[in-house]
Amino acid sequence: MAQIGRSIVKMDVDKLLNLLNKALADEWLAYYQYWIGAKMVKGPMKDAVIAELDLHATEELSHAVLLTTRIVQLGGTPVLSPAEWMKITNCGYDAPTDPYVEKVLEQNIKGEQCAIKVYSHLLDLTREGDPVTYNIILTILSQEVEHEEDLDALREDLELMLARRK
Repeated sequence: MAQIGRSIVKMDVDKLLNLLNKALADEWLAYYQYWIGAKMVKGPMKDAVIAELDLHATEELSHAVLLTTRIVQLGGTPVLSPAEWMKITNCGYDAPTDPYVEKVLEQNIKGEQCAIKVYSHLLDLTREGDPVTYNIILTILSQEVEHEEDLDALREDLELMLARRK
């Protein structure tokens, strides 16, 4: 089955698998960043931020599932070790060492902006050469854009609330 799935791809499959694994590492790190951030965050609007971080963690995990499924369909092996994530990541990982809501939001917005760049590049690469991967990437990219907008809206609300207190 993987052979048929691979045969419709009109691009370098090994290069694509490498890029998909790098994106998979990003998704696992993003999942953990959101998940641990939701446990650590402190400050005003904490409950709203926790709800958003928990939702985003769930969606990042679903992105990892989509990418893993596609990697396997193409006959590849998904990155198997968490130790490899940091070696191949595009976007890195920002530990929430400062759990204040504004800092956690900034870290996650930065992560989403990186993810948007990664998936925009993957979208361009797969547009003509792999319609299945293209559709998966388009779905993920749409959610990453929504994540950035959600986090930015929370940051704006926090700034407005703090400005009114002064």
